[in-house]
Amino acid sequence: MHVVSLGMLFASAIALTSFAQAADNAAVKEKADVCAGCHGDNGISQTENIPSLAGQLDQFIQWQLVFFRAGARKNEQMQPIVEQLSNEDIRNLGAYFAQLPPFKGGKDDNPDLSEKGKQAAAGRRCASCHGDGFAGTKAVARIAGQREEYLVKALHDYKSGQRSGGAQAAMADVAYPLSDEEITALAHYLSHL
Repeated sequence: MHVVSLGMLFASAIALTSFAQAADNAAVKEKADVCAGCHGDNGISQTENIPSLAGQLDQFIQWQLVFFRAGARKNEQMQPIVEQLSNEDIRNLGAYFAQLPPFKGGKDDNPDLSEKGKQAAAGRRCASCHGDGFAGTKAVARIAGQREEYLVKALHDYKSGQRSGGAQAAMADVAYPLSDEEITALAHYLSHL
C-alpha cells in the first residue's frame, strides 16, 4: 500500500510538471507568435531587412532583446514589443528560437560572388568569432543562412556606426574597411551557407 501511494504521488508530480510545462510552452509560443509577424513563421523571415531568428543562439537572442529593451539598440518596431518582456520572457524566447531549425541557404545563383565572399570572410577572420561554419558561438550571431539583404544592411550599419549594442566595437573594426563590393560578396556567401 505504501509503494502504491509513493507511485501515485510520483505520477501526480509528473502530471503536474507536464501540465506546468505545457502552460509555460503555450505562454512562450504566444510571445513567439508576436515575433512571427515580422520574423516569420518558425523564425524564418520572409520580410526584407528583417533577420531570421530560427537556429540563432540562445545567448545572442537574449542579449539582443536586452539591448533593445535598454535602448542600446534602437528600432521603432522592436521598442514597444521588448518593453513588455520580462527577464523570464527573454530567456524563454532565446531558448525557443535557438531550438528551431535554421534556414539552410538556397541554391547559389552566383558561385563566383560566393567565392569572393568566402575569401573576404577568411581575410577578415569572420570565423574567429562566428565559428568555422558561421553558426555563431555563445552570444555571437549565427550568420550562416541569414537573409542576404539583412546581412548587407547590418554590415553597412556597423561600418557607419549606426548599429550599437553587443559587439559593436569589434564589428565596426571589421566592417569599416570593407568595400561595398566586399560587403555584397560576404552577404551573398553567408546567406547561401
